[in-house]
Amino acid sequence: MPAPRSGGANHAQEVYLEYQRRSRTPQTPPGDEPSRFAGAGADAHTKLGRSVDDLRPALETLATRLYEAPEIGFAEHGSVRELAAVLIQHGVEPEVGAYGLETALRAQVGTGNGPHFAILAEYDALPGIGHACGHNLIAGIAVGAFLGAAPIVRELGATLSLIGTPAEENGGGKEHILRAGGFDEIHAAAMVHPAAGAKASPIWGERTTGVRRIAVTYRGRAAHAAGEPWLGINALDAVVSAYQSVAQLRQHILPIDRVHGIITDGGAAPNVVPEQASALFYVRSGEIDTLRVLTDRVVDALRGAALATGTTAEIEVDPVPPYLPLEPSVELMRRWAGALGERGRETPPSPVVAAQAGPSTDMGNVTQFIPAIHPSIGIGGPETVHPHHAAFADQTVQPSAFAAMTDAAAGHGAVAIDYLADGALRAAVDAEFAARGGRYRWES
Repeated sequence: MPAPRSGGANHAQEVYLEYQRRSRTPQTPPGDEPSRFAGAGADAHTKLGRSVDDLRPALETLATRLYEAPEIGFAEHGSVRELAAVLIQHGVEPEVGAYGLETALRAQVGTGNGPHFAILAEYDALPGIGHACGHNLIAGIAVGAFLGAAPIVRELGATLSLIGTPAEENGGGKEHILRAGGFDEIHAAAMVHPAAGAKASPIWGERTTGVRRIAVTYRGRAAHAAGEPWLGINALDAVVSAYQSVAQLRQHILPIDRVHGIITDGGAAPNVVPEQASALFYVRSGEIDTLRVLTDRVVDALRGAALATGTTAEIEVDPVPPYLPLEPSVELMRRWAGALGERGRETPPSPVVAAQAGPSTDMGNVTQFIPAIHPSIGIGGPETVHPHHAAFADQTVQPSAFAAMTDAAAGHGAVAIDYLADGALRAAVDAEFAARGGRYRWES
């Protein structure tokens, strides 16, 4: 069923005008200054770094095995077993099949009480081009950070979890875990993503858009396209009209909005008036309110195509859980930047550019529910070879990528132990999170 209406065209105009007012108001950025908190201390960071360096051969093997046997979302059975094997080898017994998902994983060290930090892993691949998004490296980073930090966390009297989240590319595994209560007892989280080039995320972080999927099937009436076309009701005409209507809509949406779609069924034979035709659209926006409004506008366009062609429309909004905009914690990003500096990697200054649309991730759902970060780290390849390019998969198993993976694991682990060790840092993270609204759980 379509999502609830938000008030039609007038409401859309109100939301968009409000966004424009806010975007034109001068904002005081959080700045790129270093963290002012003590964290876990230099000795703990040194111990963590040595542990991660010792783990590097195992992490390289893990990343390579995932690269060699890529599996798509919700089918990562071999991949999750590879992660579990590394954990077991290092004395941690994971749960595979956690949260009601066959390929989700959960492992935990520490007291089970006190502050609780989660390190997140992905390991699903893309159809046809394997680990061209680098999730094999995300898995290596997460496992390295978790195992490297584990001995320190045990001494702190805190709790650290590793959560393996399936189907980021195609199924919203993190939202499924959220709905299963998997993040209810966790106070903060982090995950690191590989990127093109050699840079890391700026302290301000990298926001992403939210995305919703809209599937539509039009039904008409078949007829001989040459003999008796007047008896037919052309479902393909409805899809074409819908596509054109969405294309016209694109001219009048916000800079943080995107819409794109494909025709998934256009009929069976040219000489038969198609009685059924289908399309799939992705609707993206940089804020939750504008994402809802844009969704309504696209649904209106799809309904209009049915009216114009005499067909009926079956519209399904969110066949996959929506991905929400990513809003990283600046305080945790400062800890990430400092930890990378200890490894000889600098984070660039925050860009002074207007917000634009871009890709999406279900990590955004986590950042809306608890304080979390999702920084990126360049893996040393060409600046022009980005994730989702086929060549990026091969780059993930190069020496420069393994070096970045190791540094990211150390930085990732440092964020975790800093948060767990420093009550003042936790208070600042919580205050920042509360200032932007606190916990948000998506409801259609």
